[in-house]
Amino acid sequence: MAIYLIKGSKVLVQGMTGGEGMKHTRRMLAAGTDVVGGVNPRKAGRTVEFDVPQSPEGLGGTRRSVPVFGTVREGMAATGADVTVVFVPPAFAKAAVLEAADAGIALAVVITEGIPVHDTVVFQAYAAARGTRVIGPNCPGLISPGQSNAGIIPADITKPGRIGLVSKSGTLTYQLMYELRDIGFSTCVGIGGDPVVGTSHIDCLAAFEDDPDTELVVLIGEIGGDAEERAAAYVREHVTKPVVGYIAGFTAPEGRTMGHAGAIVSGSSGTAQAKKTALEAAGVPVGGTPTETARLVLARLETERDVTHS
Repeated sequence: MAIYLIKGSKVLVQGMTGGEGMKHTRRMLAAGTDVVGGVNPRKAGRTVEFDVPQSPEGLGGTRRSVPVFGTVREGMAATGADVTVVFVPPAFAKAAVLEAADAGIALAVVITEGIPVHDTVVFQAYAAARGTRVIGPNCPGLISPGQSNAGIIPADITKPGRIGLVSKSGTLTYQLMYELRDIGFSTCVGIGGDPVVGTSHIDCLAAFEDDPDTELVVLIGEIGGDAEERAAAYVREHVTKPVVGYIAGFTAPEGRTMGHAGAIVSGSSGTAQAKKTALEAAGVPVGGTPTETARLVLARLETERDVTHS
């Protein structure tokens, strides 16, 4: 199985006819994603042709015609889509998510970065009230290897397996996927590192806990905020599966905004050490580097299997 995104997911792409939308739609198709349409009110009624390269797994390698719809509602009615991936510019992102939520789509994956926080607050609340799960914004999306890929995560760096991954960082998502490629993943979710995101570490931990095909969860955090501390408390109370963590930012100076996340550290609040301490207190080992984190995962899997077979 997987969480949030499965083989049967039908995906719309808002902004598909733009440069980034075209490039990543082609990559999603090559990964086996069932992209059923694009959304652009100015190009409704057109069809976009994609030459889809063949993936190492033998997926793709065909020519696909993808229709463009004027609205998300029209696309859902015509195709049965249940996922939308948002590639529109920041100024239009709020309207795009509001439209998707109004249409009743189940999952909106917002790749766009640079969205004003106020806009994000508005569309997150609106979507939640209408039952639409938002992943992002400013995120790489999510992938269930061998099933579907919604966003910009490279599909050829790992394989299907039994590890679940939830991460604030896109780059570290890719690195851990590659480090653990021989084991493979059920689903990898890049939740984004903005101050306000729609899906949290806790949401993903709960979903992975309920997924019978996820054996272990990797949790990647960053400095700033208290999301990882709250996740640690959730693990302690609700998660029975092993969790291994990694926190980016141990060398970040205090009082300075860092990177795309806008993470700022003041005193001990939001530091990598504070997050590491909270996670380890909840029984989550935390690696000092991505490679060490991967070794911790392998060791924990080996321990779990030894216990199972004893």
